[in-house]
Amino acid sequence: MRITVIEHEAEAGLGYFAGWLGLDCEVHRPYLGDEVPARAADGLIVLGGAAAAWEDDRHPWLPATRDLIRRSVEDGTPTLGICLGAQLMTLACGGVVERGAHGLEVGACEVTPLPAAADDPLLSRLDGAATAVQYHQDAMTRLPGGAVPLVTGSPYPNQAYRLGEAAWGVQFHPEATPEIFVSWTRDSGLDAAEELNAAVKAAEDALVATWRPVARAFADVVRTSARA
Repeated sequence: MRITVIEHEAEAGLGYFAGWLGLDCEVHRPYLGDEVPARAADGLIVLGGAAAAWEDDRHPWLPATRDLIRRSVEDGTPTLGICLGAQLMTLACGGVVERGAHGLEVGACEVTPLPAAADDPLLSRLDGAATAVQYHQDAMTRLPGGAVPLVTGSPYPNQAYRLGEAAWGVQFHPEATPEIFVSWTRDSGLDAAEELNAAVKAAEDALVATWRPVARAFADVVRTSARA
């Protein structure tokens, strides 16, 4: 069983997920010239990156990535969009993504499951408010039709949703290690970079305890779907 992975930049790879999923991951790097496949394998993960979801002129693989996501959602292929990946899913399936009105959301931030998360195959693992790594300035301001909101937060309420039976978009970064986060802040010009890095490092045990079960649950969905 294989998961197709779309990576948008070297600094935003699979991180923790490379070890947590327990399935082969076929990583496509269109920023290095890899072609975006027309169809995913047994599952699809679309990772984050600094691009805006609508910047097709600067990142010419984005239309093909949105097509891949749309086709995967329609086919019922287990799909997980992370940060930019979630925003691409939102656009691909009829929602709206815009520059966030509240500016950059960054660091170890609190997110809160909504009632629908209690029965969700992935996010039922959340037991109350949780810490998640954030780094985004764009926001999913209207979810696609039929989307089920699963996780909220402040200042951006649409933090995670499910579309159909097996597609999820998460605004935060469950895959991000403290080392990956440091690579994002290193040349960011953020005044509080050292404090933000320290907070993410301090939250490492909580991040692993919270998001490893979610990654493994997604892998279980992929396995179940492939066997069916």
